[in-house]
Amino acid sequence: MSALSVTSIKSIAPFLLPSSPVACCSPLPEIAALREVKIIGPCCSSLISCKSMADSTSSSTSLPRFECDENGGTTGAVSPKFAEIIIVRHGETEWNVVHRIQGQLDVDLNDVGRQQAVAVAKRLSREPKISAVYSSDLKRAYETAEVIAKHCGVPEVIKEPGFRERHVGDIQGVVFSDIAKVNPIAYKAFVSNQDDQEIPGGGESFNQLYDRCTSALQRIAQKHQGERVVVVSHGGTIRALHRRASGKKRAAQKVLNTSVTTLHVSNKDKWSIIMWGDTSHLDLTGTGFLHSGFGGDANSA
Repeated sequence: MSALSVTSIKSIAPFLLPSSPVACCSPLPEIAALREVKIIGPCCSSLISCKSMADSTSSSTSLPRFECDENGGTTGAVSPKFAEIIIVRHGETEWNVVHRIQGQLDVDLNDVGRQQAVAVAKRLSREPKISAVYSSDLKRAYETAEVIAKHCGVPEVIKEPGFRERHVGDIQGVVFSDIAKVNPIAYKAFVSNQDDQEIPGGGESFNQLYDRCTSALQRIAQKHQGERVVVVSHGGTIRALHRRASGKKRAAQKVLNTSVTTLHVSNKDKWSIIMWGDTSHLDLTGTGFLHSGFGGDANSA
């Protein structure tokens, strides 16, 4: 089957996308068949405001609508009542490709990951001003953040260890399909539904991950009320942030490499999801991504 152009994908997408206020990043079956691991790009429609807000008690309420430009960013100044936090997952690594668990091991971006970093950086550079760029101190996130900062005219990237990926103990560095036979005890802990379950070998529980990343984001939000800031992090960490913002236990979809999520976080500890998991910048540039979302799904790190 010959490859479809981005133009042809975009021309048929409106007839195949579900009506939804969040991004549809599932590939068309015909497109997915073109590449074994990567597809040309997501089928994403324009994103609009999410309608729920989670506060410190996880209650929900209606949100006012915000005007968005075609790339998903707000067209006007940020309200002084909250910080607009743009959360980006790092670019692709070779370990993502082979489904090797990274956790807090320091793995470099691969060539595709660097292309993805440039694509998301160019997208954000066309949106309203970014006041600061924060990042996990792991290389795959920090390198992605440096590219974003350069394109957005931000002089430095601020390292924040609170945004590291979850430490997954003895299964770090192991290919996912081998975990159950290599270390069945650690595997059982890793896939446990108990949020307080730590992983043997110094691994964190979900609760420990949740506490450190949500407190880090709240501190940044309090510092940047009325501003837009970027945070570059990891799949597991972003899923934990989603739980805090939505009040739901599971994220709506996989967190793909360099996907963009936008939160509004007030200094009164109220969080709202404005946009979740958008990868339209990869579609527009023809940059591939791992459809598996490995490292950004519920069973990997």
